[in-house]
Order: sequence, then C-alpha cells, then structure tokens
Amino acid sequence: MKDLFKKIFSHPIYSCIFTAIFINLIIEILSRKTFSDFFSYVFKTPIVFLYNALIIMFTLSFSFLFRRRKFVFLIISVVWLGFGITNGIILNCRVTPFTATDFRMIKNGLEIASSYISPFFMVVIGIGLMALAIALTLIYIRGQKIKSSINYKKNVLAVISLGLLLFISTKTLISTNILADYFGNIAFAYLDYGFPYCFSNTLLNTGIKKPTNYSKETIANILNTEITEKDSILLASNNTVLTPKSNVDLPNIIMIQLESFFDPTLVKGLNFSQDPIPYFRELSNNYSSGYLNVPSVGAGTANTEFEVISGMSLDFFGPGEYPYKTILKDTTCESVNYTLKDNNYSTHAIHNNTGTFYDRDFVFSQLGFDTFTSLEYMEKLDTTPTGWSKDYVLTNEILKTLNSTDNKDFIYTISVQGHGHYPSEPLLENPKITVTGLESEEDTNAFTYYVNQLYEMDNFIQNLIDELSKLDEKVVLVMYGDHLPTLGLEDEDLLNNSVFQTEYVIWDNFNMAKEDKTLEAFQLTSSVLNRVGIDNGILNRYHNNSSNLSNYMEDLELLQYDMLYGEKYIYNGNNPFIATELKMGIDTISVSNVFDENEQVFVSGENFTTFSKVYINDRKYETIYISPTLLRVDDLSLESNDSVTVHQVTKGGTSLSSSNEFIVN
Repeated sequence: MKDLFKKIFSHPIYSCIFTAIFINLIIEILSRKTFSDFFSYVFKTPIVFLYNALIIMFTLSFSFLFRRRKFVFLIISVVWLGFGITNGIILNCRVTPFTATDFRMIKNGLEIASSYISPFFMVVIGIGLMALAIALTLIYIRGQKIKSSINYKKNVLAVISLGLLLFISTKTLISTNILADYFGNIAFAYLDYGFPYCFSNTLLNTGIKKPTNYSKETIANILNTEITEKDSILLASNNTVLTPKSNVDLPNIIMIQLESFFDPTLVKGLNFSQDPIPYFRELSNNYSSGYLNVPSVGAGTANTEFEVISGMSLDFFGPGEYPYKTILKDTTCESVNYTLKDNNYSTHAIHNNTGTFYDRDFVFSQLGFDTFTSLEYMEKLDTTPTGWSKDYVLTNEILKTLNSTDNKDFIYTISVQGHGHYPSEPLLENPKITVTGLESEEDTNAFTYYVNQLYEMDNFIQNLIDELSKLDEKVVLVMYGDHLPTLGLEDEDLLNNSVFQTEYVIWDNFNMAKEDKTLEAFQLTSSVLNRVGIDNGILNRYHNNSSNLSNYMEDLELLQYDMLYGEKYIYNGNNPFIATELKMGIDTISVSNVFDENEQVFVSGENFTTFSKVYINDRKYETIYISPTLLRVDDLSLESNDSVTVHQVTKGGTSLSSSNEFIVN
C-alpha cells in the first residue's frame, strides 16, 4: 500500500488530481458552518465539487513547466489553501465571502481589522505568516531540481489539454444550468457553485459586458421612446435633458445612509424590553416609507452608496465588484450630484469615519461632490465600545454644511455607529434595551449590543429632525439602512423574508403627501427628486418614466454600459461630467501664527482637530492638539525661513489636505 501511494504521488498527473481534490475538500469545509453542510454540498452536487477540483488541478499543472516542480507545486497549493483559510476567517466577520475585489481593499481591511480580530489573534496570524515564509524559503533553498531535461512539448500540451477540458466543462455546465455565470446573491453562489469557481469569476469577470444589441440606434431609441415621446432629440448631453427648475422653489435635500440599520422587530422569535427604534417607526407611520432592496448584506456599504448616488444597478457589474475600486478610478459617472448642480445646488458628503475608506477622498470627486467632511475634520468625537464614532456628531456637521452656502444644498451623509462587529461578550454594563429569544448567550450579547447602538442612532435622528424643524428653509431628509448587520440572519429568520431589504423613510417640513412603496436602492434618489419636481438627468428621468416597462432592466443595462464602458452615444460621444476639485472639510484650516518657547513650537490658527499634524519644511512632527486654535510640537525650535503647514492626517498616515503656508521670520 505504501509503495502504491508512493507510485501514485510520484506521478505528476496523479499527484495533481489527488492534491486538487484534497485542497478543494479543505477549502469547502472552511466555507461552510458545519460538516453536514459540506457533505450535503459534495453528495448533492458531486459534478460541481469535481469541477472545482479541476480548476485547482489546472493551476497546479503549471508546475510541470519548472525545474523546481515540487516547490512551484507547493506554492500554488499554499496559495489555494491560503485563500480558503482567508475565506473562512472573513465569513466569521461578514456575510459576503472572499472575492478578488478584496485585494483592492487590503488597505481598508487593515484599518478596521482591530474591530473584528483580537490583538492576540492578529499576533498569531503574523507569526504564522512569518513561519510560512521561512519554511518556503528553506524548501526553495534545499529543494531538488528535476535533474533530467523537461519535455516542454509534452508538458505544455498537458497544460493546454487541461485548460481546454476546463473551458469545455465550464461552457457545458453553464449551458446545462449546473453552474451560473450571474450571481444574484454572491454568498449563496459560493455555497452552490464552490469557492474556486466563484472566486475565479470575481477575478476574471469585472465591469459590464457589452450587451449583444448595443448600438447607437438602440441607445437613441431608449431615450426617444422610453424616457419621453415628446422630445425631438435623439441623443442627449448633460445640458439638453429638460430645463432645470428654478432653485428658489426647491428644498435642501439631505440623505443619511445609516450603517447596518434595519428594524430588528422583523426577526422572528425575538422580544425586546422596549422598541429599539421608536422614533424611526413613528416617522415611518407618518411620512413616506417602505422597504429598500439593497445589493449587499452584512458588508458592502460602498455598493449601496454607489447605487443610491449614481442611480445605477450593481446587477450588471462583476460578482462582488466595487465600482469605487474599479471603473470610478478611471472615469466620472452620472450621479445625483451632477443632476442637482444643473439646478444650482451645492453638493456635499459627510462621513464620521476615515476619509480614505473605500477611497472616498478620490471617488467623491468623480461623483461630483463639492466638499467631503470626514472624521478628520470633526470635533468632540465620542466612540462606541468597539471604537466606531457615534452618530450624534453628524447633527452639527449637517447644520454647519447647510449654513455654509447661499445655494440650496444636497448633503449625502454616511453614518458609522452601527458598524460591526457585535461582541459576543457583554460589553454594556446596564443596557437600555435587553433581548430574549436567542439560543446562546453569545448571540444574545451580540444582538443586545447591536440594538442599543440602534437606539442611540434613533435618538440621533430625532435630535437632527428637531434642529431641522427650526429652519425657515424647505428640507427633505431621506434616511435608510445600507445593509443588514452581520448577525447570521437568513431569509427565513425575517418576517419580510429577505436579508437584502432594509427600510427607508422620507421626512420633510412642507407637508409632502405620504407615498409608501418598495424601492430598489438605485431608484431611491430618483423617487425623491421626482417628488420635489426635479426631472433633469438621464438616469433620473429614466427611472421615473420607465420603471413599469417590461424591458426596464434590459435597457438600464444598455444605458449603464454606454455611459461607463461604451461609446457614450447617450452623451453625443463625450463624457460631459468633469471631476470636481473636492474640498476636504467645510471649514478652512488655516495657520495665522507660529512661535517657539522653551523648545516647544506653538501653531495658532483656526479649525484644528485631533487629526491636525504640524509639518515643518515638509516633515511631519508629532503634534499635541490643545484646542481648535492651537497646536504644539515638543522638543523643537524654529529657524528663520522655516515653512510651517498643518495637514489633516488619517490614522493610516495619509494627508487629506493642508493649510496655508506660514514662513517663520
């Protein structure tokens, strides 16, 4: 038997087959909650399991082309196992599995890792990675090369043959509906179709594929016959789609994307000592409200955000794709901001989290925002027990932004207080709200923590509306949850039977009629603009005039492809949207005086925060925040002609903006 195994594993093809099956087995066990789920997957869909092993086998076959075959074989195996382990860890922190897009999110992931992974476990991971690197280095040094010459013709043919088999298998399984090439729910897709296939799909399948019926005539027909029949124009530009309405008649529009916010009383079998969201519920009963279908669950804030701001559907992009990390790196995009700018609005974003998260400090200029006030520009911050900024700080920032311009304002606000993770240990000593009905103490602790954050977020909403009610300007306030929290909820756990639904409500101070309906996230903004009489903007008009048509989604895909990846026929061949010069923060941070005393440098000015750092001659110094008008640097003296500036710097060390330059006399 020993000789048989030795003979089998000494043969490169047999070794590939058995190693691929073994690696796939480990990966799929780590992807599932229980062994019974794993065995159910293997025995119910054995073809899918073997197909995923074929994907791994194909990648292993590239080792045939190297003299250090065993080392390359080991590296590829370790990579696959590393992906599987990473996926298992990620699924403990969120609902969405590990995708190729996560490689673009490494910086953001490291910024929030401490909120999900204990310091001890992070040390263990670090030691493990170091040990792996050392082991691989030793294996490379001591490993044997193939002494005989490589038969490249034979080996290349073997790799090509495996690749051809994989290609034919993929096409066959998709055509017979054993596999799918579109993932309506990426979490379910990974469970149904296996990690290797789904992960490879997220790696190779990005952007919007060119629709088969895409042409100039098709795009012209969509605009001419579906958006309006009375217009004579065939192709639109940003300035030819209707005349903007007088700004005098229009309201300020504020949107608040509430982190992980939903109605927890929708969870079957749970009881609460009191309503976690009493004010939001009161608003829903008296103002326009309904369910909001969002593109993600447990994570993916930026994708809900993208749909709401742009009016575009994520359904047509690659599985697990974040447009903030892909197409918006290269181009601007039609959005509610550009639509409202044509109505003389000023456009603003506010977020009580770091400005670089999801690259918003860059992407928001591509979406047409004038200003972006992130955590680094806010004062008097208070945090939750897990380290996220509490939302009440947003009230002052919203009011400050409203008062910063003479124009009507559009303010897109992103909250963060409800962010996971939700600790399984009892962090709250005397929780305002208690929860019963859960099976374990750990789940009860996590849910208790979550609903108490919701309660504070509900208080923030009430306080904000109290302040907005005092204004003598028209205001529309739209609030909605970005996705459900990472609390292991499934469709059958909810009264509304969908983990992809949150709630929205639209408050106003000028008595708009109550209209309740379920909306897609990409329809929300258009619905609001329609209510206040704003009907310019191609996608805005399209949603409001065509959503009941049978080819609504098909034509939306055509429009999105044309706008982002195609010939831009809808804009007469030219992208009309110019990226804005995004101003970070509403208040200008300035330096008015710099002096030193007893080897301490003092910088006086305006609008400093705890994230303000003193730079002298372009070198950053450890800075002590004293007040909004004074900063200090210790153990330093000034010299004549020193250049002093103040930068707003993230915890990760990125400078978001700098003040005026002060030259020391």
